Amino acid sequence: MDKLGMITIGQAPRTDVAPIVERALEGRAELIQAGALDGLSFAYIQEHLSPSPGEYVLTSRLTTGESVVISREKIQPLLQEKITRMEEQGIRTILLLCTGVFPGLHTRTAFLIEPDHVLPPVIKAMSGGRRVGLIGPLEEQKDNLKLKFNPHGMNPGFAAASPYSSSEEEFRHAAGQFKDQADLIVLDCMGYTDVHRELAARYAGVPVVLSNALIGKLVSEMV
Repeated sequence: MDKLGMITIGQAPRTDVAPIVERALEGRAELIQAGALDGLSFAYIQEHLSPSPGEYVLTSRLTTGESVVISREKIQPLLQEKITRMEEQGIRTILLLCTGVFPGLHTRTAFLIEPDHVLPPVIKAMSGGRRVGLIGPLEEQKDNLKLKFNPHGMNPGFAAASPYSSSEEEFRHAAGQFKDQADLIVLDCMGYTDVHRELAARYAGVPVVLSNALIGKLVSEMV
């Protein structure tokens, strides 16, 4: 059986979202998981990997269920190490489980699927010039998440609700901001689940794209 590597910027296994990707694979490939923060404690992550002023902010989930806010600049070497190790294990297709932008990640010959390269042009084509709204985890991610859509002629709206820590009421408030203000919503984080998609669709009244489901379906064609 073929193998698909999946690397989270948090800790593996991602029992919350792995089933969404596995559903897309339809049993054609085994999902092999790794995480940039594997083996690190919550206290260590907070002390050494939290964002400093001006750094690119990310958030992810630990195997304990806790969420952490981390710096791209500080975790990228750990992430590259996991990618390299996975390729050395013979895995030929590797999915990055994050929609953030990571300049310079690379493999020697394996396919590295980075959702930030895939999501904006696909959403551009799907939306057909209609109004797009983004829901992302943190308010401080607003500018960076919107920025990756700008080269595609898009200026999406933004609302914050974390897949890891926000209540249903907070999610209702975020999705409700797009009521009559967007024609399509994108859940712009690989940590959202079908529950979040259903909530957003209910409170905004428009179609909602679950990023990990969309990317999973596309990547499934490569295995």
